[in-house]
Amino acid sequence: VQLQASGGGLVQAGGSLRLSCLASGRTFSSTVAWFRQAPGKEREFVSGITWRSNTYYGDSVKGRFFISRDNTKNTVYLIMNNLRPADTAVYYCAAQQTSGIPTARPRYDYWGSGTLVTVSS
Repeated sequence: VQLQASGGGLVQAGGSLRLSCLASGRTFSSTVAWFRQAPGKEREFVSGITWRSNTYYGDSVKGRFFISRDNTKNTVYLIMNNLRPADTAVYYCAAQQTSGIPTARPRYDYWGSGTLVTVSS
């Protein structure tokens, strides 16, 4: 599976962005998750979605971020609302073929290259 993340950019606090993760190379029957890594910090789980569109969110983004997928387009989306400066990070999408929505990085086998989100105050 090859993953390509896009949609990052510069936005003011309170604004919104939509990230996209396009998958190619194999059947897209997998859990896809978004992680983020801020400068000097560990990469952290943001949100994940199963093949059947069950979802899970990290505590810091609940109620502000929403994940969805279009299996006909092999694409997973992350809509980010009410963005805060603390959301500034490189956002990565990742995929794994087992069930559920793991939050630990080692559980994911495939990773995209990341897209930078910068939120100004």
